[in-house]
Amino acid sequence: MEVVTHQLRSNRPNRGLGPAVVTVAFLGAVIGGVGAPLITAVALDLDVPLDGAQWTLTITLFAGAIAAPVLGRLGSGPQRRATILITLGLVAVGGLLTAIPLPFAVLLIGRALQGLGLGVVALLMSVAREHLHAERAQTTIATVSVASTIGIGVAYPVMALIDQLAGLRTAYWVGFVLSLAAVIVAWRSIPEDAPGPRTRVDIPGAVLLGIGTLGILLVIAQRSVWDVPWIGASVLLVAMLTLAGWVAVERRTTGPLIDLTLFARGAVLRANAAMLTSGAGMYLLFSALTRYVQTPPDAGYGLGLSGVLAGAALIPFSVLGFFAGRLTPWLTARVSARWAFVIHAAFVALAAGVFAMSPGSLIVTLLSMAVLGFGVGGVSAIMPRLLLDDVPQKETSSVLSINQVIRSVGFSIGSALAGVMLAIATSTGAVFPDERGYSIIALCVLPLLALSVVFIAVAPRPWLPWNT
Repeated sequence: MEVVTHQLRSNRPNRGLGPAVVTVAFLGAVIGGVGAPLITAVALDLDVPLDGAQWTLTITLFAGAIAAPVLGRLGSGPQRRATILITLGLVAVGGLLTAIPLPFAVLLIGRALQGLGLGVVALLMSVAREHLHAERAQTTIATVSVASTIGIGVAYPVMALIDQLAGLRTAYWVGFVLSLAAVIVAWRSIPEDAPGPRTRVDIPGAVLLGIGTLGILLVIAQRSVWDVPWIGASVLLVAMLTLAGWVAVERRTTGPLIDLTLFARGAVLRANAAMLTSGAGMYLLFSALTRYVQTPPDAGYGLGLSGVLAGAALIPFSVLGFFAGRLTPWLTARVSARWAFVIHAAFVALAAGVFAMSPGSLIVTLLSMAVLGFGVGGVSAIMPRLLLDDVPQKETSSVLSINQVIRSVGFSIGSALAGVMLAIATSTGAVFPDERGYSIIALCVLPLLALSVVFIAVAPRPWLPWNT
């Protein structure tokens, strides 16, 4: 009787499901992006060093990346709806902890809980794939992927403005309200799952993968780890050994956290490799652009935009990124998914080239930001298609969750590379790097994008535009 009831529910039209999952993903991304524009405010208001305040952003990334594989596995069984609601509930609790004026350590705990929302994205895509018709599902999944990226660009100007007008804690209160809205939308719209055996989570595998991922992200995202080289090398070695142990455990367990056989399939492996390299390239350019527009004219270059205006400069990035996501299903109906990826990667390369040639112009910089947004939105939209074409439906959330981790690692690599390259371009005793450092960064984006195109192009069949 329970199975029949579920089938009757599944046959009902899900007219509001697509917009609902996109809304939840967008709100989750905005909440996750709350930290970036508030780092300076945290340092000033709570009297903590700037490096310490940076952890309000870093810890969110870490928590989301570590939790994503576990959430992905839970989302592959009959407890997917419960997993989404409980996770979003924890995000709301985290938002409350950031909004209440408590010590800095409590704020960090709250930001870590908010990072769990980044792991829900894969589950939302899994819901769309199972409960919507194929064409609508593809469009919705692409839009969810874009919303989870573009939402960060929206968070920057909104939260910077709120902080300027009403203060730090008010900005965090807005994040809490948005998290409550996400819980309500999910509770009202996410359908019940089919009954079946509860998914068993591979706890040893989850712990090993979490420790290994944390170590990799730590040595990439926190340059201070390398202030004492042997400490950085030790963390990296432990992370690599832990991940090797995780692979050994996963190959022997009957219910692995991640099906490594599936993960090693050609299409999945190539798509993840492309996500890593393109993610590093995109975030390398994004980091350079956002830092450049805030560089004061005293440096001899730069646009000297305030935090609010620098956030406003991201509006073209977000708008064109969302447009690219909506355009991608139309594009893939006319060319192959691989060619769609190549086209969007070319827009990122175009943004890098334009910025490298004339970084001193406000118009050129904003144009580069807009073109980059179009490329990032398109790459985000097409990536699930490249991943899921040969993946069983029950493994959707698991495969996508690992891609989220790889995307986080790629973004961290890009951010770290930007910091290192600008540090190298800064002369001894100077406060700001030489302007040529930005042009060099933009040019370094190109080989990363070319490598990602090579990964996608390597296929067992002829690579023609009409192949799907």
